[in-house]
Amino acid sequence: MPLSRLNQEQYAAATSAESQNLIIASAGTGKTSTIVGRIGHLLGSGVKPQEILLLTFTNKAAAEMVSRVAEYFGKDVASKIDAGTFHAVSYRWLKKQDKKVVLKQQRELKTLFRSVFEKRSFDHIGAEITPYGGNYLYDLYSFYQNTELENSFDNWVINKYPEHELFAMIYADIVDEFEKLKKEYGFVNFNDLLLNFREICKTKDLGYKEVLVDEYQDTNALQGTLIEAIKPPSLFCVGDYDQSIYAFNGADISIIGSFATKFPNAIVHTLTKNYRSTMPILSLATKVINHNERIYEKKLEVTRAQEAQAPRLLAYDELFDQYHAMAAQIRDSQTPREEIAVIFRNNSSADGIEVGLRELGIPCKRKGGTSFFDSREVKAVLDFYTLLVNESDMMSFIHIFEFARGIGSAMAKEIYIALKTLGHGSIFYGLYAPDESIKNPFEKRKLNHQLGLFDDFIELGAVGKFAKLGFEAKFMKNPILKHPKLTKDSATFLHDFYLLYRDLKGIKQPRTIVKKIAASAVYTYISEILSSKRAQLKDGTIDEKQKTESLSKISRKMILLEELSKPYSEHERFLNAMILGSSDLTQGEGVNLLSVHASKGLEYKEVYVIDLMDGRFPNRKLMQRGGSLDEERRLFYVAVTRAKDILFLSYAKYDKIKKTNFVPSQFLYEAGLVPKDEAYRALIEKEMEKEEED
Repeated sequence: MPLSRLNQEQYAAATSAESQNLIIASAGTGKTSTIVGRIGHLLGSGVKPQEILLLTFTNKAAAEMVSRVAEYFGKDVASKIDAGTFHAVSYRWLKKQDKKVVLKQQRELKTLFRSVFEKRSFDHIGAEITPYGGNYLYDLYSFYQNTELENSFDNWVINKYPEHELFAMIYADIVDEFEKLKKEYGFVNFNDLLLNFREICKTKDLGYKEVLVDEYQDTNALQGTLIEAIKPPSLFCVGDYDQSIYAFNGADISIIGSFATKFPNAIVHTLTKNYRSTMPILSLATKVINHNERIYEKKLEVTRAQEAQAPRLLAYDELFDQYHAMAAQIRDSQTPREEIAVIFRNNSSADGIEVGLRELGIPCKRKGGTSFFDSREVKAVLDFYTLLVNESDMMSFIHIFEFARGIGSAMAKEIYIALKTLGHGSIFYGLYAPDESIKNPFEKRKLNHQLGLFDDFIELGAVGKFAKLGFEAKFMKNPILKHPKLTKDSATFLHDFYLLYRDLKGIKQPRTIVKKIAASAVYTYISEILSSKRAQLKDGTIDEKQKTESLSKISRKMILLEELSKPYSEHERFLNAMILGSSDLTQGEGVNLLSVHASKGLEYKEVYVIDLMDGRFPNRKLMQRGGSLDEERRLFYVAVTRAKDILFLSYAKYDKIKKTNFVPSQFLYEAGLVPKDEAYRALIEKEMEKEEED
């Protein structure tokens, strides 16, 4: 039984007879073992595996816990446990209900949102302030969905941003039209998964005897209400308020802080034995995090008795000296590359250290910031693939056609709807066998000056201008070519799109699909666009060497994507794995370059936390946009507690490119690594002034 390996505190938590349990599990105290022990206890007490719901922050964490349960109870039992992220579990339940679900990541739906936003004008209002842009308004709406449980979007905007009251009605109407389009095409994003699953929970008994929640400190208001809607007879939540680092995504630390108030009969268990870090590392982390307000008292004990190396502070005169010197130190380290992590707060920091390592020929892999699956070249292939599997996916179509010169998201949507009209509901029929009796497939636009909708209905153009481009005769007859804003470049893009999907018809293997998309003329054009943009110099000219290198990187990513598709024989399973599981996948080997957020839950023998200068870490810009010093301090705590044996903290005094002097991070002062001088006192005074203003 997994219970036999638990210490006294872990055992008491895992075998608790109470219905509501909160386990405060600090970094390295064995929370995974405790959760696995709890599941073992439930199974041993007669609870069926399908009556257990395990909610984790990543699918990788869920898979690891289920695998450990399988060691004791066998794969047949463990596989019946309902385990995964909030979103993965919600997705499975929606599919069980035979609901039409076309899953899209949050960022992907921005394109659809922009296609609605771009049709609006705010000029007639004559306001002194500038309205929000489409991307920012989308992010604002996403944050609203995760955090607001009562107010309508327009009232929420007025309450939080009163200076935007004049625009609130237009903002709300954009959101309404966006939601109608999503419903029409069956699109759901990650927020929608939770919202729809919550509605199922309100009307249906899901049959769970206990719900276990990992990383409870990072739940947001929406996830909190979902747990309540499930109405589990027993609740087992594990978290650590000192590791709550997702406020930017709506995470609400008060949810873990108010657990004992919400559930008066709840038992709060505290795990105090740290099995990961040495005493000096843990002592430094504790010294800094103790500057935050204590919600639940705790005192950690170090279980490792061997002689330990104290954390070292590395100070450099110049920013890039730091990166090069650190790369050299990693080169000379005796620690295996895979057991070394460089943890950064800002993407620019990661760029610097990555360049330094590459120059010395040291392999590294990067997670956090822009990932493999976030790159536009990979997303483009997946958009082509998605459209092949589901032609109703208007958003993938819009994504693809935004690459065509002269076509924005609004025009791409017009073309999609026109093709659907020509094909009586099918864009591919509209492309290959259009209804020739439909002379004008383009929809007339709405009019509503109050909501920023003005009439710019288009007159049809002539197709003669495309006669010398060598298009197939059948394609030349398509009324879609009559769109007056279609240029020779954008029409060629459309024709190449036409040729690709004709070639893809009937292919069953995901690997072959990926290869054909990557080799197509339309994707070659996209690769050229992306590599030229990345190689463009400030004066507008193209650095050909840099462009060639960029094209080579795109080719390598296509090879990797092809490798990822090998285990799959079904289109939908491959796509779902890429969308739901992409954040858990890393590529390459060597030194680990990780954002603080990406480092969560991981541990390494040797850790470097870089760019510890005030303004960078803590990141003052993000603090001004709604963050807080407490959150930045929790980020620092998470970063340093990834280290098991060796910890380096580094900062630079000057940036020669920006001609900027740096002050050491406030956290270095709090850790006692830098004497508290005038610079520190100035930082504290600044903080006190800010608190008074707030």
